[in-house]
Amino acid sequence: MNGCPSWRRQERDGAVVLDIHVIPRASRTQPDGVYDGALKVRLHAPPVDGQANQALIDWLADTLGIAKRDISVLRGTTARRKQLRISAVGAQRANWSPLD
Repeated sequence: MNGCPSWRRQERDGAVVLDIHVIPRASRTQPDGVYDGALKVRLHAPPVDGQANQALIDWLADTLGIAKRDISVLRGTTARRKQLRISAVGAQRANWSPLD
């Protein structure tokens, strides 16, 4: 993962941690550049009852081509700024090109 963006870092166990800034209630779900060192993602889902978190996991799994079970929220379950962890298996299988 040499030369990867600042919002994506690999841990010693092979897992990857992503810093993400979420904009809920957008017209559609899509990446929108980088904001304050984090990948900015516009989510169609509202920030109600974990809907935005689940939508983010669903979108990320689909975009990277990995299983949803390989993604977990480390920090920021109720905040716009989040840290997500992708397991070592998921990180190895992921197609990062749509986000780079």
